[in-house]
Amino acid sequence: MIQREITKTLLEVSNYYSVITVTGPRQSGKTTLIKSVFNQLPYFLLENPETRKRVFDDPKGFLENLPKGAILDEAQNVPELFSYIQGIVDDNRDILFVLSGSQNFLLLDKIKQTLAGRTAIIKLLPFSNQELKNTNYWQNKPLEFVYKGMYPSIYDRNIPPKIFYGNYIQTYIERDVGSIRNIGNLTSFTNFLSLCAGRVGQILNLDSLASDAGIAPNTARDWLSILEATYIVHLLKPHYKNFNKRLIKRPKLYFYDTGLACNLLQIKSIAELQVHFAKGNLFENYIINELLKNKLNKGQMSNLYFWRDKHGKEIDCVVEKANSMIPIEIKSSVTYQKEHFKNMTYWNKLADNPKENGYLVYAGTNDDVLPYGNLISWKNLDAIDLN
Repeated sequence: MIQREITKTLLEVSNYYSVITVTGPRQSGKTTLIKSVFNQLPYFLLENPETRKRVFDDPKGFLENLPKGAILDEAQNVPELFSYIQGIVDDNRDILFVLSGSQNFLLLDKIKQTLAGRTAIIKLLPFSNQELKNTNYWQNKPLEFVYKGMYPSIYDRNIPPKIFYGNYIQTYIERDVGSIRNIGNLTSFTNFLSLCAGRVGQILNLDSLASDAGIAPNTARDWLSILEATYIVHLLKPHYKNFNKRLIKRPKLYFYDTGLACNLLQIKSIAELQVHFAKGNLFENYIINELLKNKLNKGQMSNLYFWRDKHGKEIDCVVEKANSMIPIEIKSSVTYQKEHFKNMTYWNKLADNPKENGYLVYAGTNDDVLPYGNLISWKNLDAIDLN
């Protein structure tokens, strides 16, 4: 098993909470992780019909036979358990229940009703650079990871991306989406999903997206919220604090995994990605995801934003810290030019930010301190202090 960075966070929160909820995209490795970290607890898959019937028939009796707690996978299938768990953990702080499920929206919805404030919620995304770095799966080619994505099954089971993502999309639409909304026309929803992939790294324009998908703007907004709730896409908010020019307030659209986005764009090889119109945006998406994983794996909230003014000057990522801000520009080229620092120099003057705080992340291999900012390789993102 590849060591997951979030393990330390899980062990730490288990000292303070009697209920831990692990959420994240389908097949991001949640079950493997919690069974490994909490191997002293009995494991129950509540998707299993026999187990589910046993629990449903006598939830109180089931829990009374678990004096130390348990791992309850696919816990959203038996929400009746949650109210009983609430009573148990209120009376016994030495017990531990670990909840997980693929249908994260339903799981979190049930938790909000009964276990709000009583559970630590941990988000597990697919593999990160740091997790793969010292394994046989590591590649010194960033586009390899952009194309393949970072889902564990692609690596530990050696499933070709086109096979994995084809099945992933079908399972996702049939099971996760169907359990949240009665979409009706699943073909239209799949088309909407593909149109979102074509807008990776772009400012979200819901009206344009709805028009291209042939649906109403309200429907587009509803479907986008489903994609967010099921960990398919995430939105990067604009940063405009301490500036007078509050001009761009719409978010940018990203996928939680670039391999899924590549599949939806019909990119069938790394060679095709190399010349694809979305190559730069997909690489940007990949780097944003790595920065986000850095925060989530520590159990922290995202402090990532982007910045753009009405003249089109943009900073791909702005990290907001307590007493400073870090601008990060992202380029998919393997070499750099002084021109790549132009927007960062402009932003630093506007924000009165020292150039030492800025980073240009690129697809090359060398790090350097330059007169106009820091140059950093895509594989050394851990050198950027996000905290």
